Amino acid sequence: MIETAEIYYKETDKLTEFVQPLYTQQDGTVRRNSGRPRLLGQMVRFGLVGVLNTVVDLLLLNILLLLFPTTNSLMLLAYNALAYSVGGVNSFLLNKYWTFGHKQTTSRSELIRFAITTLGGIMWSSIILWIASNVLHPILINPTMWANASKVFAIGGTALISYLGMRLWVFVNKPREKQTLFNTTVSDSKDALSDGRNEIYMEHVITEKLSSPVEQENDTSGKEPNMKFEDEYTSVSRHSLSVVLPAYNEEQVIAGTVLYTYEVLSQWHMDFEILVVNDGSADRTGAIVGELESRYPQIRLINHTANQGYGAALVSGFAAATKDLTFFMDSDGQFDIRDLRQFFAYIDRYDAVLGYRVNRQDSQMRKFNAWGWKCLIGLVLDVHVRDIDCAFKLLPTEFLHTHPLETRGAMINAELLYKLKQAGCSYCEIGVHHLPRQAGQATGAKPSVILRALRELFVYARKWRQEEHAHSGARQELPVRSRV
Repeated sequence: MIETAEIYYKETDKLTEFVQPLYTQQDGTVRRNSGRPRLLGQMVRFGLVGVLNTVVDLLLLNILLLLFPTTNSLMLLAYNALAYSVGGVNSFLLNKYWTFGHKQTTSRSELIRFAITTLGGIMWSSIILWIASNVLHPILINPTMWANASKVFAIGGTALISYLGMRLWVFVNKPREKQTLFNTTVSDSKDALSDGRNEIYMEHVITEKLSSPVEQENDTSGKEPNMKFEDEYTSVSRHSLSVVLPAYNEEQVIAGTVLYTYEVLSQWHMDFEILVVNDGSADRTGAIVGELESRYPQIRLINHTANQGYGAALVSGFAAATKDLTFFMDSDGQFDIRDLRQFFAYIDRYDAVLGYRVNRQDSQMRKFNAWGWKCLIGLVLDVHVRDIDCAFKLLPTEFLHTHPLETRGAMINAELLYKLKQAGCSYCEIGVHHLPRQAGQATGAKPSVILRALRELFVYARKWRQEEHAHSGARQELPVRSRV
């Protein structure tokens, strides 16, 4: 085991020439590159949110003044508190998900902290407003000018307090737990990769423990899976395995993903192959995987000269698979291959085992898009699963070879599930960890990707419906033997 780890680090260090370092290492310690650009961008976003909140705040204040004019300071304070509170709701949503990128599920403690910060802001704003209104009142006779000038002073005085409160107390991510590789924490090891690329992949954020996997409704047993596994160093399955990893512009994490997958499967003593489909990447993804292919016989590179789409990458990988089972997973480092181990307990009982993301680490907009897509697929194709597009599925290779997939974009997962259903296959669903993206950029939310998926959905849904009617008609027209 130690020898394997040494080979892993030794071989991966040779790949540093292909990958742009994300970390710098000095004096034996790993340090992140300067966070100033990130901090500056965060402050700019906070400022833009502040401008929007100010517009909302002032708009509401002026509406109240228009409806209920006053020159009374106490009434002005009441108007201010109401306007500030409405702006606070807007501030919470935009700052949480956009400014600070806080993707964890909103908790009661977070809401309490935000409420306390907001109340503190109201108090501080009111104090400044009281002082400013009394100072400006003799100067500005017009009530609207006086109220707005006082409000601007109050906003300016509370902006810094609000930023620090939200950044340092309200939207603070949970501490990261560093997973170990070969009983050595990657970030603490002196043997850690000098470019830090694979450290990024290994330092996963585990926000909660997985609950017991729940089987799909079509399981008639009604029992929860009993997860008891063999010793780590014995084979976890009698089946051989093809792993398909579609990749597009993933040079920063691809080596870590592939080598970590290789090491885990090696520990499981399986007959396996890793098929990396480079879907026309414009970066060095193909070169990195090509270097790995030359060093490890189980790793194979499949190149698309031009970007053809996520579905096309999977189709190429499925066609090239030679083992009993085929498993596919995204190569961006948001899944942990070790979660696959529990799938093997069910692949002999079901025709497919499907993963669903526990505590999905994506933006609220992507979650909303996924929910809408799930509803649409349910209506059009009558396919109902927990997580349609979860790229963590295990299937028999024979099924993929005898039921070739036709779509080439983001529609591919929906088509796969539809064809499983049409073939009368059974399946179960198991929860898997979903990890924050550490590098690269997701492409699933691009308008072009969404439009292509919608076009493929309606084009192929119509085609498949016509084929179903044709097959149904053919069966009805079969000659019936007359009785003698």
